[in-house]
Amino acid sequence: MTYSETIEYLYAQLPVFHRVGAKAIKPGLDNIRKLCDYLGNPQDTFRSIHVGGTNGKGSSSHLLAAVLQSAGYKTGLYTSPHLKSFTERIRIDGLPMPEKGVADFVDRHRAFIEDLKPSFFEVTVGMAFDYFARQNVDIAVIEVGLGGRLDSTNVITPLVSLITNIGWDHSDILGDSLEQIAYEKAGIIKPGVPVVVSEHDPETDAVFRSRAEECGSPLLFGSDLFVVNNLGVSGRGREITVDTLDEKEVPLALGLLGTYQLKNVAGVLSVLKVLSSSSFHPNPTFEKLHIPSVAVEDGLAHVVERTGLKGRWQFLQRNPTVICDTGHNEPGIRSVMESLQTVSYRQLHLVVGFVKDKDLSRFIRLFPKEARYYFCQPDLPRALDADLLAEEFLAHGLVGEVSKDVNQALKTALSRAQPDDCILVTGSTYVVAELNQL
Repeated sequence: MTYSETIEYLYAQLPVFHRVGAKAIKPGLDNIRKLCDYLGNPQDTFRSIHVGGTNGKGSSSHLLAAVLQSAGYKTGLYTSPHLKSFTERIRIDGLPMPEKGVADFVDRHRAFIEDLKPSFFEVTVGMAFDYFARQNVDIAVIEVGLGGRLDSTNVITPLVSLITNIGWDHSDILGDSLEQIAYEKAGIIKPGVPVVVSEHDPETDAVFRSRAEECGSPLLFGSDLFVVNNLGVSGRGREITVDTLDEKEVPLALGLLGTYQLKNVAGVLSVLKVLSSSSFHPNPTFEKLHIPSVAVEDGLAHVVERTGLKGRWQFLQRNPTVICDTGHNEPGIRSVMESLQTVSYRQLHLVVGFVKDKDLSRFIRLFPKEARYYFCQPDLPRALDADLLAEEFLAHGLVGEVSKDVNQALKTALSRAQPDDCILVTGSTYVVAELNQL
């Protein structure tokens, strides 16, 4: 099969979460373990970092990969979902997996896939592990897909686990309290493996402490080790200083401009600290990584160039300012609105679209009443109908017009906007993914 035929085959044969939602999930790790066994357990042949959490896990994964690349390590990066091309999910040193490699993997293992009947996500995880092993990566950063305990990525034994934060998302799958959601996320904590939680939360800290104690895993909170201060935006990116435990103040530039990234930085720096020192590891055979400060500086500043990250508080044009962000749940939208406060504009225009399983009642209050709204929907079965979205917003005093196609909605907003206005496109990864300007 060609690459295009392969992708069509995977979408047609396997349940895909971004299209059908929870129905695509195959609970448990039996399938992925069978697939990994069949492939020769490639996940056991390279070192890894496991990254979970409600928000920020994608950005944190890219930041970690960028620093490790800058330190000279051949670095695999597995993330999901993709924005433009399936191959974005699986990268080595920032380069997407070749299309031929995707087609060859499915051709080689098609009979087994059809017999096992795994989910789309399970196949992509197995494909990533196989590719990283065949390419002899030094280390791979593996992002959790959904949850943690039963996520298909949870068959690795990493050098360190990172949990960014806990917030309301996928409560229909993960649980209807933050403690239950945290329990699922904490499932990536492995016996004897250090775990970093990026920030404290009084509702969930006890869950992580309990799981870490049960596993004999050292637990660190990023916000205890590093205080990240925002100095504003310059030509280099977002200028920050980092206060450390030994009272040093380190100036850095961050290539990701959203103010919410400051929380991610504390977690990322803590993971790098764990990797660079043997003092955090109960295992006496742990070999620390050499990550010089210049690699940290370079990786944080050039994360977009190093890893191809898109859609996180990304400026698409000026005059008028057009920004896109993949924020899609309560903590994500809150972070987007906080970042918006750093932007100057005459009038705000919001192009918004969501998928059906988002509980709008939790965060619709975060949207500003003075904005002009353009309601759209991504082109997939899970999309929330734009007319229904407009009705929901109108019930909360938020008025706008419907242009169901994402790019048409942006085009309409551009036609209404003055040069000193700001247009923000947000609400769903899949809305941002359809932008032609991305």
